[in-house]
Order: sequence, then C-alpha cells, then structure tokens
Amino acid sequence: MSDTSNNQPGGQEMPFLAHLVELRDRLLRIIGAILLIFLALTPILNQLFTFFSEPLLSALPEGTQMIATSPISPFFIPVKLGLVLAFFVTIPFTLYQIWGFIAPGLYKHEKYLVTPLLISSTVLFYLGMAFAYLLVFPLVFQFMVNTTPDGVSMMTDIGSYLDFVLKLFFAFGVAFEVPVATFLLIWTGAATPESLAEKRPYIIVGAFVIAMLMTPPDIISQTLLAVPVLLLFEIGLIFSKLMLKKRAEMDAAEKVDDELNLDELDEELDRLSAEEDERRGKD
Repeated sequence: MSDTSNNQPGGQEMPFLAHLVELRDRLLRIIGAILLIFLALTPILNQLFTFFSEPLLSALPEGTQMIATSPISPFFIPVKLGLVLAFFVTIPFTLYQIWGFIAPGLYKHEKYLVTPLLISSTVLFYLGMAFAYLLVFPLVFQFMVNTTPDGVSMMTDIGSYLDFVLKLFFAFGVAFEVPVATFLLIWTGAATPESLAEKRPYIIVGAFVIAMLMTPPDIISQTLLAVPVLLLFEIGLIFSKLMLKKRAEMDAAEKVDDELNLDELDEELDRLSAEEDERRGKD
C-alpha cells in the first residue's frame, strides 16, 4: 500500500493553508488600496496639511506661523499625513476584507448582525474624527493661545502638531465606538442593560479617566471626549434594549411556529394512522 501523505495533505492542513493564503491575499488588497489612495493624494499633500492645520493657524495671533525644526520635516510630515489619511479612507474597504475572511465561519444570524455593526462602527469612527476637527480642535487651540504667557510666542512645530492631531483623531474615533461596544457586550450575554445601568457611576468616572489618558492634559479636550462617550453609552443602552425586545419577539414567534408545526405533524400522523387502519379493515 503506497504512502500518499506527501501527495495529499491531511484534512486539517489544506484548510489551514487555504486560510493563510486567503489572509495573505486580503492583506495585500488592503495594502494595495492604501498605497493607491496615497498615490492619489500625493499631488495635494501640502494642501491637505494646510487644511488640517487650519484650526491652529486660525487661532494663532496675526503674524505668527508654524515652524519646522527639522530640515526634512517639510517633506516627510505631509507624506506621513497622506499615509494616515489613506488608511482612514480605506477603513470601509479594510473592514469589508475582514468581513469576507471571517464570514464563512459565522452562523446565519451572526452574518445578519455583523453587516450593520461594521457599517455603524465605520460611520461612528468618521463622526468622531469630524467632531474632533470641527469642535474640539478650535476650542483647544484657542484655549492654548489665550493661556500662553506674556513674552512667549506660540510657534508650533509641524511634526509635533501632526502627532497631536492624529492622537486626538484616533482617540475620538475610538471613543465614538462606545455604542457598538455596549451593544456587543449585551448581545453576547457578557452584560445586561440593567447591570450596565447600575454601573453608570463607575462608567462616568472611567470615561473621564480614559479621556485624561487619551487626550492632552487640558480640561477642555478631556471634557469634550468624556461627555460624548457618556451620551453614546446611553444610546448604546437604548439600542441594546430594543435589540433584546426584538430578539424576544422573534423567539416567541419561532416557538409558536414550532408548536404549530408539531400540531400539524400530529394531525398528519393521525390521518396516516386512520388511513392505515381503514386499509387493514378492508383487507
């Protein structure tokens, strides 16, 4: 009997290797999409940096401007911004690739729920970034300029500025995912709306602690992050309660359908039994 183990891999090797190949292909697609968007943004990198620095430039006193403390900063900082923007822009495509990789291993009801979760998490992340740019940045920079001591000129390095705003973008984008996190905790059974509501005082304290760790050491940005987190937490609780109510209604409907199917099955068995008895009587 010949050994075919080298010609035909075992039952577990092929699926594992196939998953690795698929994972590689999807990662390459994600990287390719990021590079494609970056190349498309390359001609306008300087204009993009000017756009993202507008909240600070509009708050600076007349006659002051940003500076570059490194000879290569004027080139590499816009490039860094372009790469980060390309990543942010391709988030929907990245999530789609992740979804395509994990979807075959999900149940039907899980697939039905994951799609709206992916869409809502993407929209919330973008809303968090927009909230930071339109509301938080102007207030924070105006506060910083107004509190600058006399005799000190506020001339921010472009590299430090980019690191600062990217940190805030990420912090607010992640913070706006609170409704999704709340929903998942309740959907998976790790918590209930009632248990989370009882922990509301701890969640309030935790929101301000997280805001303190994820934002610069000023009370404005910390408050502007903590308050939306708390509001989004309450929104997540509301949607989770609606989800549980709908799940209960669906379970009740399925139970009724099962009972009806059992009744129909009993009636069919009784009919077949009666026909069998009638046939035997004729015989």
